[in-house]
Amino acid sequence: MNTLMEIIAGVSLATIGVLIALLTLYVKIYKSTRAIFTVGLIFFTGMLLLQNIIAVYAYFAMESLYSEGLLSYFMAIHIAELAGVSALLKVTL
Repeated sequence: MNTLMEIIAGVSLATIGVLIALLTLYVKIYKSTRAIFTVGLIFFTGMLLLQNIIAVYAYFAMESLYSEGLLSYFMAIHIAELAGVSALLKVTL
């Protein structure tokens, strides 16, 4: 496997960890407040989690189909996503 693709998969796995922490927090908040807004946050977090799980699977299962030229863009996308969900976790805490 390409080293850059391994790094991208690692960043995606880190994002999955942050999203699981967010999902756990949102479920706890929902249980205590029953706020409808929190249901939207749970859904949003769940969809981002699903997207990252599919992305990690795709990187490992379809490695040969990815062009080398695309990998730097994928890296930028996943780093930006990790930064965004990390900021959201910080604000939520």
